[in-house]
Amino acid sequence: RREIARIGVERLILNGRIHPARIEEMVQRAKDEVEATIRAEGEQAASKAEVHGLPLELVKLLGRLKYRFSYGQNVLAHSVEVALLAGMMAAETGARADIARKAGLLHDIGKAVDFEAEGPHALVGAEIVKQWEKSPEVAKAVAEHHGEVEITTAEGFLVSAADAISGARPGARRESLEQYLKHLEALESIANGFPGVEKSYAIQAGREIRIMVKPEEISDLEAMRLARDIVKKVEESLNYPGQIKVTVIRETRAVDYAK
Repeated sequence: RREIARIGVERLILNGRIHPARIEEMVQRAKDEVEATIRAEGEQAASKAEVHGLPLELVKLLGRLKYRFSYGQNVLAHSVEVALLAGMMAAETGARADIARKAGLLHDIGKAVDFEAEGPHALVGAEIVKQWEKSPEVAKAVAEHHGEVEITTAEGFLVSAADAISGARPGARRESLEQYLKHLEALESIANGFPGVEKSYAIQAGREIRIMVKPEEISDLEAMRLARDIVKKVEESLNYPGQIKVTVIRETRAVDYAK
């Protein structure tokens, strides 16, 4: 609906003639354009994921995911990624790659209708897949991927693993503001807890922390040891993707005055 509204408003502004009949005309044109885009995006996603023969109803629902985001990650792109990952892992482990790919592509299909249906999106999606998909293994893997249903199939386990990999890789998703601030505060709190630390600053979205130390209390050698101690404490205390750079800064200033 937001996309239809955006296109309709842009067309009205460009046209310059804004009255009730013109608004209805532009909104209908926007609806037709979005419907065509949704179908094209669904077909393109299925092709990228190497999933063929999807019913048109599922293709259209899949295309809707182009306009859905989860923590900043586009759900349609995520679904294609999960399909390819699940398919590759299935091929390596002897599971059915075609089932894993299809279930991976459709695992978040419930998010296309979550404003219309109640319940966890994995279970809603599984019910949708059952209506149109001949293979019951696909619907079962979709239902199992989020833990609401016990995983009993290899394909369900692989889709769940691929979903976690795609969502957890660095940069894939944006953390909520509250989680982000807690991460920065936890980093600075760890550094500030060491003796001789004057101030610490978490920067680069929490991927680096710079620690200012008191030069009269911490020598150059002790600064190197402090960096190692802080690294160890961070590794023991926090969960984070990638790595965190720890920089200890010891500044000595000599000031005199010429008279």
